[in-house]
Amino acid sequence: MSNDTIQQLIQKALGVLSQLEAWLPPTPESTDWSAKAFRWRKKGETAWLEAVKVVDHIETDDLLHIEKQKEAIDTNTRFFLQGKPANNVLMTGARGTGKSSLVKAMLAKYADQGLRLIEVDKSDLGDLGDIVDLIHQRPERFIIFCDDLSFDEGEVSYKALKSILDGSISSSGENVLVYATSNRRHLMPEYMSENLSTKYQDDGEVHPGEAIEEKISLSERFGLWLSFYPFRQEDYIAIVNYWLRELGCPEEHIEASRTEALQWAIQRGSRSGRIARHFAKDWTARHLSK
Repeated sequence: MSNDTIQQLIQKALGVLSQLEAWLPPTPESTDWSAKAFRWRKKGETAWLEAVKVVDHIETDDLLHIEKQKEAIDTNTRFFLQGKPANNVLMTGARGTGKSSLVKAMLAKYADQGLRLIEVDKSDLGDLGDIVDLIHQRPERFIIFCDDLSFDEGEVSYKALKSILDGSISSSGENVLVYATSNRRHLMPEYMSENLSTKYQDDGEVHPGEAIEEKISLSERFGLWLSFYPFRQEDYIAIVNYWLRELGCPEEHIEASRTEALQWAIQRGSRSGRIARHFAKDWTARHLSK
């Protein structure tokens, strides 16, 4: 066989290997354990912990008018870091009131004490067991963070979450907690027709139907429930003024912002901390440039 023939065969083989490589799953990235926060990433059949290079930083002092919620989650997180019993946390209620920001604030406060955050999308909840196995031997303490969590009818990924929270034969480990936020307290849609299966005993005792029990059982596996409510008007204005000062807006402009701040909230149908911060950015940008 001539050298030219051999070279042609080699080139053909390399071409075939190149085509096969495109179909093979990518090599998982090695985890940068020096990071403070991670995202669970998937591509095809490959999954890995991706380090977050720039973490959205917010302090607990930046979160106003949710003092009871701050105290409860701070105490729970501190107990977790101290190796004491601690609960998984479900935060529910009005949008934009600081639920997810409170989780980020815990990372900012306790990262130096070994706290780490792993953000997991709802679509990847089936991988929770793999995530727990991956971090089981790590010395850090991990909060698995599921933001804006809810499930539509027919979704089954919630079962993996139920197993991690409480119910699997294997333990989730002492270095893992789940913190989740949702606008739904029971996380799953509920229908009037499901109440038809409710049974009533002669003595007045109520027994909910199986469909209702299944939906309630998920949220019940969170040991700590924190509820968040829409802010009163004056609380909303106080949050606006706080962010205006943080952004360097002069006091005379802060006093003049009240009417427009209220109009901003009316247009968006919500008096929340998120809306207040958005207004403060807009107001400051327009008035500092003058």
